[in-house]
Amino acid sequence: MARILLIVSAAGHVRLADGTDHPTGYWAEEVAESHRVLTEAGHHVDIATPDGRRPSADPISLDGAGAKYRAYLESLAGLATPLKLADVGVDGYDALYLPGGHAPMTDLAVDPALGRLLTAADDAGKVVAALCHGAAGLLSARRADGTFTFAGRAMTSFSDEEERQGGLGEKSPYFVESRLREEGAAVTPGPAWSSTVVVDRNLVTGQNPQSSVDTAARVARILATGSIS
Repeated sequence: MARILLIVSAAGHVRLADGTDHPTGYWAEEVAESHRVLTEAGHHVDIATPDGRRPSADPISLDGAGAKYRAYLESLAGLATPLKLADVGVDGYDALYLPGGHAPMTDLAVDPALGRLLTAADDAGKVVAALCHGAAGLLSARRADGTFTFAGRAMTSFSDEEERQGGLGEKSPYFVESRLREEGAAVTPGPAWSSTVVVDRNLVTGQNPQSSVDTAARVARILATGSIS
């Protein structure tokens, strides 16, 4: 059994390009399906937020088909009483996993404690996984010389095309794909709304909510076998 730290944004809004605040949170499907797949594979999952505050789901992610995740999320004690990110070290975990929703663009992307954890985990060869807008959290990771920890690494994220088609559009505070590429990442998104997972050594990234199950399954398989294949 591996130990996984699910790092969830606790932000309740995102500041749009026009200066207004847009309500948001974590994306219900991404947290619920990731947690389910990882625990059903026999792994232990802890949940942490930047300040140890209980996170909330993006209301839109619980509408329609997303309503089926409400009961599962309410059953997770780790969401009600998450760990504080600054109090957590990488030594007790085999993997760090960042689900999305627009919220990570607000707090995870600039959280120094997360940046230190991600860099330490990458240096130790532990699995680092990011899903959809959770990839914005990777932006927090810097080396001593200020360079982006994941520069040159192959990855995907919620794509600029998807942001324009079904996200915040031009009101988005920034486009995650473009920002990662500006930092030197080799971002290669798949077709819009496809389940796309990119693995570069210990780094596993999924593109969008449609990639939730496949991303978690790939992480579970790597942890079980020690192989990225």
